[in-house]
Amino acid sequence: MTLFAKVIVLAAIACMTILMCGCTSSRLVDVWHDSSFQAQPLRKMMVVAVMKDATKRRIWEDAFCGELMKHGVAVTPSYNLFHDAPPDTNQILATVETNRFDGILVILSLPSDTNSRHVEGYTTIEQDYGANSPAHREVRYVYKDSSAVKNVRYISYWQRYRTYYREIEHPGYTDTQTTDIRTVDVTTTGKEGRLIWSATSRTPDPGSVADVQRGIVNLVASELTRRRIINREK
Repeated sequence: MTLFAKVIVLAAIACMTILMCGCTSSRLVDVWHDSSFQAQPLRKMMVVAVMKDATKRRIWEDAFCGELMKHGVAVTPSYNLFHDAPPDTNQILATVETNRFDGILVILSLPSDTNSRHVEGYTTIEQDYGANSPAHREVRYVYKDSSAVKNVRYISYWQRYRTYYREIEHPGYTDTQTTDIRTVDVTTTGKEGRLIWSATSRTPDPGSVADVQRGIVNLVASELTRRRIINREK
């Protein structure tokens, strides 16, 4: 493999690594579960994304529904039953009784967290060479006989490509990071409802809605599976 081909391959691997890291930047904090929950895994659930934006609400509900279906859960997004806005408490209770859901998954958006920090400036020494080298500009032809001229030209050729160094100033700047925060709750519907699992997700510098929800959905599904709240993927 040529040097150029190796560089291309390494660059491609680096890009893939960056993309993968970006997709998994979300994390779950303050994870809690009811250790006394010993019932069978949930089989029929409704997903409710409490969001004013209708499009984002549908994206989040569809994402969780798609993942829960992989675990054998018969799942319904709330927008199928309540088109205009997320259901309130009374509507959820009535819907649970009518549709016999045994679990509800709720996604709540919390205010974003913004942090700023100042990054100090610094100086680096960089290597350079070429026709603009100061050494090249200082070369002078001072001899007139042919042998001397030949010798001076030979020396000037190497002076032309002589390495030199220069200082590069990198000014300071303020770095601001916004963290997207959400809570995800899972509640059973028996005995007037019982919270059995809850977690807060934090996503620094979120990109698209689809990228954020994809990472959080995978994290939540993994935890619910581990706690046997839902079955393993089929």
